[in-house]
Amino acid sequence: MRSKSSAVWLQQHFADFYVKKSQQEGYRSRAVYKLIELHQAYKLFKPGMNIIDLGAAPGGWSQYLSKLLATQGRIIAVDVLAIAPLDGVTCVQGDFTAESTQQQIINCLTGGEIHWILSDISPNLSGITAIDQPRAMYLIELVLDFAINHRSGGLVLKVFQGEGFDQFLRNLRQLFVQVILRKPKASRRKSREIYIIAQKQKIRQ
Repeated sequence: MRSKSSAVWLQQHFADFYVKKSQQEGYRSRAVYKLIELHQAYKLFKPGMNIIDLGAAPGGWSQYLSKLLATQGRIIAVDVLAIAPLDGVTCVQGDFTAESTQQQIINCLTGGEIHWILSDISPNLSGITAIDQPRAMYLIELVLDFAINHRSGGLVLKVFQGEGFDQFLRNLRQLFVQVILRKPKASRRKSREIYIIAQKQKIRQ
């Protein structure tokens, strides 16, 4: 038996404009419209690029990218959950922080450079900000470490505003030439999420 609050959430979810739009257009999740807006605003992706999509399940972002790249380039979708196959996408099931998973990702690139690392990752939320915010920031720090260690040209990240956010932003600006913040229209108004685009990783001395 569902609680009253979960029943209300489900009702709101299925009445959501972007949920309906994703169903009509055949996308796997409403989150795809966040990436679509970012790409249309800043022209981030083009055929020939190698892109790693972390926390990719159910695969909406990779699904959109596969259409953009049209088999020219490589898309690697990574998640601890299984992702149903997608044309033009290599799916890797595993924890991206594990060395074995990272080696699988690198093997899939077959020596090519990483143009973009994307992350729409969110921890399992408890509803308690004092617990959820540190978890979210820890995850995103791990994404940044992965990007730095593997010399990604750019990052697209979901980050939750709160404790640790300002320091993370300062770190990004030291590491990348251009850092842009944007809250897409598909982000729910009450959500503290914001998306960061970091481009042109600086060469470390």
